[in-house]
Amino acid sequence: MFKKLFGKKESEPFTGELAAPLTGKTVQLTDVPDPVFSQKMMGDGLAIDPSEGVVVAPIAGEIVQIFPTKHAVGIKSKDGIEILIHIGLETVSMNGEGFEAHVSQGDNVKKGDKLISFDLNLIREKAKSTVTPIIITNGDDFGGLQKTSEQTLTRGETVLLTVTQK
Repeated sequence: MFKKLFGKKESEPFTGELAAPLTGKTVQLTDVPDPVFSQKMMGDGLAIDPSEGVVVAPIAGEIVQIFPTKHAVGIKSKDGIEILIHIGLETVSMNGEGFEAHVSQGDNVKKGDKLISFDLNLIREKAKSTVTPIIITNGDDFGGLQKTSEQTLTRGETVLLTVTQK
């Protein structure tokens, strides 16, 4: 009643769309050969088997963490979605070899901005896998997570995940 009297509208729940941060093929999280990711211990999401060595921002936000080894990056969107992009599996042991960060912690990025570039062949040679999980680490704070059905992804363009407010 008061909303009608005072003209206040209920706000629509927001929907945050995350673009694919890499170009490559979709991999279901349950198929990632690492239990930390496949059992969703860090959160839900999807993984990508990359066809090139460039990671871009999937959404506008702030870089909240860039690992010293440059194999992973954390982003927080203005809507509070926290995203972890972990390049390859067991890549931390590469100690940054083959990785170049283009951002620093605290930087604000737009969707599509280059975050990290990496040597895909070196990862194939030295790590367990090139499969790159993209995890919503605070998914419990949101109402739903819709995953793309696309098999081939283009970085910065294909919608990978859609997160909705509770």
